[in-house]
Amino acid sequence: MRNRRDITKYCIDALLKAGIPKAQCILRDSSKDELNAEKGEISLLRTTNDTSLSLTGMIDDKRGSVSINRTDAESIDKAVREVLELAESSKPDSANDISEMQPSEEFQKGPGEPDLDLMYDRITAFLDYSRHTYPTLILEQVILDFVSKRSFFLNSNGVDFESRHGFYGFMAMFTAKEGKESSSFNYSGFSAGSLDRELYEYGSMDMLMRKSTEQIRTSHFPGKIVGDMIITPDCLDEFLSAVAMYLSDHSLITGTSIYKDSLNELIADPQLTLHSRPVSDEIASGYFFTGDGFKAENSTIIENGVLKTFLLGLYGAHKTGKPKAVNSGGAYMIDAGKHSLDEMIESVEKGILMCRISGGNPSENGDFSGVAKNSYYIENGEIMYPIKETMISSNLGKVLKNIRRISSERIDFGNEILPWVQIGDITISGK
Repeated sequence: MRNRRDITKYCIDALLKAGIPKAQCILRDSSKDELNAEKGEISLLRTTNDTSLSLTGMIDDKRGSVSINRTDAESIDKAVREVLELAESSKPDSANDISEMQPSEEFQKGPGEPDLDLMYDRITAFLDYSRHTYPTLILEQVILDFVSKRSFFLNSNGVDFESRHGFYGFMAMFTAKEGKESSSFNYSGFSAGSLDRELYEYGSMDMLMRKSTEQIRTSHFPGKIVGDMIITPDCLDEFLSAVAMYLSDHSLITGTSIYKDSLNELIADPQLTLHSRPVSDEIASGYFFTGDGFKAENSTIIENGVLKTFLLGLYGAHKTGKPKAVNSGGAYMIDAGKHSLDEMIESVEKGILMCRISGGNPSENGDFSGVAKNSYYIENGEIMYPIKETMISSNLGKVLKNIRRISSERIDFGNEILPWVQIGDITISGK
């Protein structure tokens, strides 16, 4: 079977014929045209293709699911038998279900094909720019690719979605070296629907390359204080991912979320408004439907500090009795604040500009600690010098409530649009 819609229909029919009354099938095809550079030279051009087929069936509230990467009838029939066996042997759970009927819809976004000549020109120009502008910078790895995705979702309730999505992605990992001294490695990237600018002009790429050259020589943070932390847009995603963890299925089902009873309550400083906008025109790499079969919509997660929605899927909503989200999170945007980054820095008596953090997930009560990397010491409103690895610790719930300022400037990464955020009462420990 070559027609992808025929394949997904075959899967649903086969699951129903096997005696599985609730059936779901997701077929994903993706191709990637990729240019790699290492040590400042183009090293690889390749095209890769990937296919994944996921089959799910439910019998008497019991669920079975199998994923394969083949689409021939024999492989599908074998997968259907495995789904049946898994469902029959699993424990019943009344929260198991498939999405209800929705109007069939096709979605399309971004270019259908890559401009390979332009990709080559852009990555060559990027290598030349970094070599001449930042002579101490070492580009460890550079990847420019074009991803084309085609997805099909069908279930036995008549849900029928198809999406086609193309976008460019770029990532560079780098360090700077002078003599025997070198900076800590850093990286950045972006997604884009077109390559109408030079690569270093997107996201925070040029800024981070410049900062790496500043970080060759670092000094210790002076002592231990409770002070301010200004989180850069690149680093902010780590904190948003932790917040999303507490708003998602596992934490809410187990009752370990620090926000389990906080819907429509103030959980952050009123300056903070956080959106998830996977179908926004401002987002190059989003999604059109969720993994459990609902058309995705844009949403506001936190509005003026108030928690407006959890990020529960269908199963999590049934399990907890709380409302299902209209998307699966990601594609985050934070509304711009009223203060310039310069004003934020000038307001800090003692603290750090947090550019990257290394650490594990917060504990169940929200406590966290991590190592500040590629970061700077701020004293009396001035950035003093780049710091050696420095410990920071706080509580995630307190971090959101201790927001002091949000910058009017934001960085557009193509998959997120984020500002700088100033947090008070952070424990900062040097050696």
